[in-house]
Amino acid sequence: MGIERSTFLVSPDHKIAYTWTKVKTKGHAQAVLKQLQVLVS
Repeated sequence: MGIERSTFLVSPDHKIAYTWTKVKTKGHAQAVLKQLQVLVS
């Protein structure tokens, strides 16, 4: 048991563009930012 974190990146058209499951906090913000930059370019 424990906590399981998930993150969902929502695109401008309100659809789930990317998901991360079993997220570890170290380095996660950078991974999300990188994927966001891919999404908007």
